[in-house]
Amino acid sequence: MIPQEIIRRKRDGGELDAADIRSFIDALAAGRLSEGQIGAFAMAVWFKGMSREEIVALTLAMADSGDRLQWADIDRPIADKHSTGGVGDNVSLMLAPLAAACGLAVPMISGRGLGHTGGTLDKLESIPGYRITPDADQFHKVVKQVGCAIIGQTGALAPADGRLYAVRDVTATVDSIPLITASILSKKLAAGLQTLVLDVKVGNGAFMADPAQAETLARSLVEVANGAGVRTSALITDMSQPLADAAGNAVEMRNCLAFLAGGKADTRLEAVVLAFAAEMLVKSGIAASSDEGEGMARRVLSSGKAAEVFARMVSMLGGPADLMENPDKYLVRAPVEKPVLAARSGWLAACDARGIGVSVIDLGGGRRHPADRIDHRVGFSELLPLGTRVSAGEPIALVHAADDAAAARAAAALAAHYRITEDSPELTPVISTRI
Repeated sequence: MIPQEIIRRKRDGGELDAADIRSFIDALAAGRLSEGQIGAFAMAVWFKGMSREEIVALTLAMADSGDRLQWADIDRPIADKHSTGGVGDNVSLMLAPLAAACGLAVPMISGRGLGHTGGTLDKLESIPGYRITPDADQFHKVVKQVGCAIIGQTGALAPADGRLYAVRDVTATVDSIPLITASILSKKLAAGLQTLVLDVKVGNGAFMADPAQAETLARSLVEVANGAGVRTSALITDMSQPLADAAGNAVEMRNCLAFLAGGKADTRLEAVVLAFAAEMLVKSGIAASSDEGEGMARRVLSSGKAAEVFARMVSMLGGPADLMENPDKYLVRAPVEKPVLAARSGWLAACDARGIGVSVIDLGGGRRHPADRIDHRVGFSELLPLGTRVSAGEPIALVHAADDAAAARAAAALAAHYRITEDSPELTPVISTRI
């Protein structure tokens, strides 16, 4: 295998065969390629694209570059969900135990915040003692005994993706749909999944702001995952406002606990969680239809079974056994809480969801640099949804901050992120397309 010949063929618009792609990725994983060669390959793909067959081959090669998890001793369907990221998107925290309570095994390998979007692992780390990187045996034990475990990726899973992504990050090739597809799916394939559902976000708080672009990515992910042997579907969901009524880490964890206790009924968040639970159950063959799957999910939520599964997962991964009953004992509050007041009377018509995510980072709830420490206490809660009628001076959110000055800045910024109009707005459906 001569790397420069593979790069040249792709640069000139040729189609690479699976053997060449695997040889290139094997060399990448083994450290036999220079950063220049990796960057040139990524740029060639960015400009020339890849066929569906090439993306499948790239995904499989990257998945095979490290360990593949095995679940042969678990007699449940192995399923997972992945989101392209948003603001106030804590769906995974509730969905994994909900799906597990319905009979699925959910080995969910999640990530940290990326850009303005929050990360599931950062939210979980607001729970004292929770181990996001257990050893493989403990991970397997939790999935087998509880039904789900939410942890972080280890270096042994799809290591080629880690090296390729690091080079893409500094060569302006992150936003290549073939490379995004292979990056996401290689880790999911390495996790040993049988079925997968994808949450592709669209809107001003998503990485894909354009609906056509989001649909292109969703179709690429679904087609490639199915081509690689994992039964997969996707829902395109709205990210023109925070999904939960909180944005941050501990505040989103509190939202999760309230959801599992039945306190978030009839919200956009509930609609998304139940839709994905139903999708997972149908893809895995446990439910015959979406309506049946949603009914199953509602029952385990209302009965408290999903909350019990979440509590057992937290306890087995090192967290407190009584988190559900005593959240205030463990989830530390910020020292300053300040209401954000509506500047005028009218309807909450629109917001800058990305700006809200950036404001969480400004409070210290996200990272500007990879080595930054996160303040898990800070963020926003009690966010009113778009379409709410408010009066001047009425709270539209609550800021959680480390000090008075930070609270004042965040309150002013959040107020500026919302547009209040005299007329009731026409709202975007929270779920627009199934693929």
